[in-house]
Amino acid sequence: MRPSDLPVVETTVNERTEADTVACTVRDGIAWVRFNRPEKRNCMSPKLNRQMLRVLTDLEFRADVGVLVLSGEGSAWSAGMDLKEYFRESESSGIAGVRQSQREAYAWWERLRWFQKVTIAMVNGWCFGGGYGPLFACDLAICSDDAQFGLSEINWGILPGGGATKVAAELMPMRKAMYHALLGENLTGRQAEAAGLVNESVPAGQLESRVTEVANRLLKKNWETLKATKDAMRRVREMTYDNAEDYLIRAQEALNWHDKSDGRHEGMRQFLDEKVYKPGLGEYDKTKA
Repeated sequence: MRPSDLPVVETTVNERTEADTVACTVRDGIAWVRFNRPEKRNCMSPKLNRQMLRVLTDLEFRADVGVLVLSGEGSAWSAGMDLKEYFRESESSGIAGVRQSQREAYAWWERLRWFQKVTIAMVNGWCFGGGYGPLFACDLAICSDDAQFGLSEINWGILPGGGATKVAAELMPMRKAMYHALLGENLTGRQAEAAGLVNESVPAGQLESRVTEVANRLLKKNWETLKATKDAMRRVREMTYDNAEDYLIRAQEALNWHDKSDGRHEGMRQFLDEKVYKPGLGEYDKTKA
């Protein structure tokens, strides 16, 4: 079954099948992928984690997908890991069960982090704990003003694991990240924007239209260059300046050969010869390539 065929099914917790834990539709170049456990505030269970990897695998190289938007059904984006299914039930199987559950979660977060297309987290509600993993994995993040962000782990006796502490320390200033992790207090969408967890926060009624606007702007750009750029942004953060400089030179050389549309030269041609666009004000027309 293709992700575009996956239905959004309103069922009870016991009835929801593994395939029903993720909903997906593809429209006009955008893949809308949604956590689909609204009755559990979209907590990530082993079933959901396995299904999400299947969906991402199916979508990654589809020619009709240029941008992926990750959101949640109902009132939450994701309230983190399912305490019963991900923690208690996995731990009942010993270390083997724990490691299996961890690998299933981290596998799709890693796939999302290095996904072939640009990804946007559309945070429409609660985003807690383990939800910071896929939040960070998405290239861009836009939330509603009434969204809630929280590292509640301190309130029930564990540290923010699974990468959540790293996400907070990576995206937020040190003092804000420390307060966020130690106090377990929630942030609103506007506060999350100010802290650097998301790019911007908008009124709930404008969230989907704003995300669609950003996605459509991305679709007009050279997809190969977008992939190279997003990878470069993640890689160079951990490099010295000299190493980053060398990496970026080699990455650009590789892109020049890898981009079958020859976007580099087509863009220069449209600017220098046809004089039909200005790089500082918009993208070249890739339909002419």
